[in-house]
Amino acid sequence: MNADTLYYSLELVSGSGYTLNVEQRAALQTSLTILKKNYKFNRVLFWGKILGLKEDYFIAQGRGVDEIQDKKNLYSFNCMDWFLLPPATGSMMAKVAKAAKGHFMGDPSYVYEHIEISRQGDREEQLVTKVNEESRLAVTIHQIEEEVAVIPRGAFIKSPQDLVQINRSFCGLSESEARKLDNFLHCREPKNLKKRSILEMGDYNPAIDFLEVLSDDIPKGSWSLQFECASRVCVLRSLLWLGLTFYHVPMTPQHGYIYIGDGSKNLDLPFML
Repeated sequence: MNADTLYYSLELVSGSGYTLNVEQRAALQTSLTILKKNYKFNRVLFWGKILGLKEDYFIAQGRGVDEIQDKKNLYSFNCMDWFLLPPATGSMMAKVAKAAKGHFMGDPSYVYEHIEISRQGDREEQLVTKVNEESRLAVTIHQIEEEVAVIPRGAFIKSPQDLVQINRSFCGLSESEARKLDNFLHCREPKNLKKRSILEMGDYNPAIDFLEVLSDDIPKGSWSLQFECASRVCVLRSLLWLGLTFYHVPMTPQHGYIYIGDGSKNLDLPFML
């Protein structure tokens, strides 16, 4: 959610039971403004909070010229001092998948270990995989962004220079449009764009319809769509990453998402539906 409208946005998603105290809100309001200036970001989002056993990680995200490709993530323990996270690489993701298990500790220097024993004849070899919690944090944020980051249709526009930018003429979805998952898109590079039928092509606009829609997600039913605050706010909750909440106020450009959870994926979801 945008740092400029942090107080307002937190009230809209408070129905999930996730919120911040007054001290944290005041600290974020100040520190995110300074963060934007120091790192020369176009805008800064308060991404959310990942819960740890010792400390919680507060996450901020800076956006550059391109809203999808130009992202940088930072973490803090006190909402004032921010540390830049490394980008998630393929080798880092493989190590985290193998070694990192259980809850976050709340210590970026904590090292996870995985020992694998391979036998060749009479010999035994130990393969030790080590990864620190800072890398795990970077990978977890990357996975959540790739799988459940959401925008309403029309909020982003692709420029002739092939840059994804905020659509300044976006005035929000209507209430009837907000009740359909077809009008919400993944905020990521498209992986498998579905071919549209002739009927669907009638409403197709290549400048805004370049991302994947939520209704094509597998498994079906991984999103909960509700209207809250006297039916004035559309709220989407992910059942795959429990703790991800998206909001949109119909007929206004107000939208955003926040993740507050323990950073674990709900792998049992296909068996629960």
